[in-house]
Amino acid sequence: MINPAFSYAEQSGWSILGVSGEVDMATAPRLRQRVIAITASGVTQLVLDLEECDFLDSTALGVIVGALKRLRTNEGHLRVVCTQTGLLKLFDLTGLNNVLDIHGSLDSALGPVLPAPGTV
Repeated sequence: MINPAFSYAEQSGWSILGVSGEVDMATAPRLRQRVIAITASGVTQLVLDLEECDFLDSTALGVIVGALKRLRTNEGHLRVVCTQTGLLKLFDLTGLNNVLDIHGSLDSALGPVLPAPGTV
């Protein structure tokens, strides 16, 4: 098991939380603490960069869904950067690919937030 490491940056109006290593039942609370600290500081636009993340279990997925709910409650947005085949399959199997805003690059994720279709 590779313990996760986290990085934090801000760019183009987005906060970027980078995750590397493996996030599982034992280490997911560390990810949850990071997300809570970031959102508690008033951040409403968060990119979760999983490009260096090797593994997520169901507990980690719950943390990501919790982050999405927390941000949406404050009219915020969560974007996920992920090209890892294994993680993309996991998102597909769980249906999270229909819920999460998944991008293939950080540049793509840092783009502007567009209004939902049918809204002004």
